[in-house]
Formats: sequence, structure tokens, C-alpha cells
Amino acid sequence: MSHGIASHALVAAVLLATGTTRAVAQGSTNTLTAAERQAGWHLLFDGRSTDGWRGYKSDSVPAGWQVVSGVLTKSGSTGDLVTRQQFRDFELTLDWKLGSAGNSGIFYRATEEYEHIYWSGPEYQLLDDAAAPDGKIRLTAAGAAYGLYPPPAGIVKPANEWNSTRIVVRGTHVEHWLNGTKLLEYELGSADWEAKVKLSKFAAWPNYGRSGTGYIGIQGDHNGALSLRNIRIRER
Repeated sequence: MSHGIASHALVAAVLLATGTTRAVAQGSTNTLTAAERQAGWHLLFDGRSTDGWRGYKSDSVPAGWQVVSGVLTKSGSTGDLVTRQQFRDFELTLDWKLGSAGNSGIFYRATEEYEHIYWSGPEYQLLDDAAAPDGKIRLTAAGAAYGLYPPPAGIVKPANEWNSTRIVVRGTHVEHWLNGTKLLEYELGSADWEAKVKLSKFAAWPNYGRSGTGYIGIQGDHNGALSLRNIRIRER
């Protein structure tokens, strides 16, 4: 084993022990170690296919999504993806990168009761803060609980570089992490959350953020390139 591989293995072990996102730079992708399987992790993307995913309100994967060299990717606007399985309490980690001015998002506990997924599922914003218009406002910047809770600036990496995201959902408690830094946390249904929703566009949909279980979704309907890998989850 080379010193480089040993270093990556050590970093991965430390991150697993502390519960933070796995290192982006580790040697293998879309795999799980024996220790991770024992800890309850499983892959949502195997690096070879879109098995386990489908389109929002569709049984097939929207045209435009493809698997290339172990990466789930799209190059332009297409339909949203959702997991075939629903999740209640979980820890989700993944690596992502966007092209210049790219804009996407990860939805959680989403349902299919409305025309659009973002009308029900809270969103972890994926964004090229430097070039995308949404990056001018912290409430819609990378890592935000879109439109409700802002992240600190300076954590997201530039366009075309890999970022690591971690989302924790336990009961009403939610945490957003980016590149090993906790960005924000909030309580679904709390007085603070209710007040923020009431003042946001989400007030138009009475069941926004209220489902106790739901799909993990990936936003596809914005222009620009998006790449994803190492999508894994463990239920808590």
C-alpha cells in the first residue's frame, strides 16, 4: 500500500468515526467498506446504473440523466430524480460538482402530492455561488435550506470542483453539512420554522416540509452540468 492510499484510508476512517462526510479525495468511489456496511450504510448509486431511481411522478428515468465513468450526470435541463425507496430518519452523504453558474438541489422527505417536488420537500441547495444569480443571497446560496435558513459564505468550492455534502434528518431535527463544516440546523415544525415558511413562497403549499417520510430527490430542471458520486445513506 502506498503512503497516499494509506492516508486516504486513514482520513476515511476518521470521518466515519466522527460521523462527518467521507473525504472527496479517497481512492475508490461508489463503494462501501466492510466497516461502513456494518455501520448501516448502503449505496443509492452503484456507479454503473440508475437502478433505485426514477423520475418524479414517473416510473422511468428522465432523458438527460446518464452514468459516465462512475458518475451520475446531466448536462442540461431535464426532469427531477427521486429514489424508489422512501426514508424517514437518515444520514445522507454525497459528492457533487456543478458547471459554471450551475444550480441544483437535494430534496428530502419529498412526496408526490403536488405538481413539483419542491412544493413538498425541503431542499439542500447545490450552487456555484460565484456565478449563479442565487449566490448573491445567502438564503439561496450553496448549502442553504432553500429560502429559509442561510449558510455561511466561503465553504463551497468553485465550479467544476468536487464538494461533499452531508444531510442529517432525525425526527424534526435537520442538519446541513458541506465539506466537513456544519452549515446550519433547524427543527421542522418549530415556531421559528413555521414563521419562516409563512413568510416564504412555500406558504402556498400547506404540506410543505410536513411529511414524516418521503423520497430523496435530485433537481434536474435547471440548465447546466451536474455530476454526482458516492451517494450513500444510513437510516437512523
